Amino acid sequence: MTVESPCPPTESPAWTPPGVYEPQYDTWLLTRALHREKVTPGTDVLDLGTGTGALALEAARLGARVTAVDISRRAVLAARVNALLSGQSIRVRRGDLTSAVPGHRFDLVISNPPYVPSPRHGTARGAARAWDAGWDGRLLLDRICGAAATHLRPHGVLLVVHSALCGVEDTLARLSEAGLSAAVTDRALVPFGRVLRSRLAWLRQRGLPTDDMVEELVVVRAVRA
Repeated sequence: MTVESPCPPTESPAWTPPGVYEPQYDTWLLTRALHREKVTPGTDVLDLGTGTGALALEAARLGARVTAVDISRRAVLAARVNALLSGQSIRVRRGDLTSAVPGHRFDLVISNPPYVPSPRHGTARGAARAWDAGWDGRLLLDRICGAAATHLRPHGVLLVVHSALCGVEDTLARLSEAGLSAAVTDRALVPFGRVLRSRLAWLRQRGLPTDDMVEELVVVRAVRA
């Protein structure tokens, strides 16, 4: 397990339109975890919340058959354009998480979902939809944890990245309840971004750690027995 500030990959998508999450620390941390998996030309990979397609394209470079899903029309367009620009072949579908792939199972599911705690209740709108995830930051995380087992083949793996502000133990417990064996494999300390800095007073009111102005990112790896 590592605790450090991750570095960007050598290749990244060329186009990030307004309103689509731009690849950064969490993307790079999950990319590193992806490279440790045994991805081959026969590996079926699902990327949930693909954004620009950064992770999906990295899996495709490793030889996987990749399905990328996002609810945002701009993200779907960005992933398709970036696939063309990078010369990679991925299947991009618009939909709400796993509802876009009903009945399908995969060897590997990867996800960098929105996970920033927000004082606004309910589903985020506009550009904030790329990062806001409800009061506790778990609006999508809990759904991914609950659906993963249904969409993984036996011995399939889920890799998901999020902030420790969302509750790492909550993620591990949810995955365990879903029948998966889960553990934290990567940790990284990164400075607060613009959104978290703008919410300092609210975060402190909730009792969340903000004094050092850094957050811990974690990659959780879960296996379907």
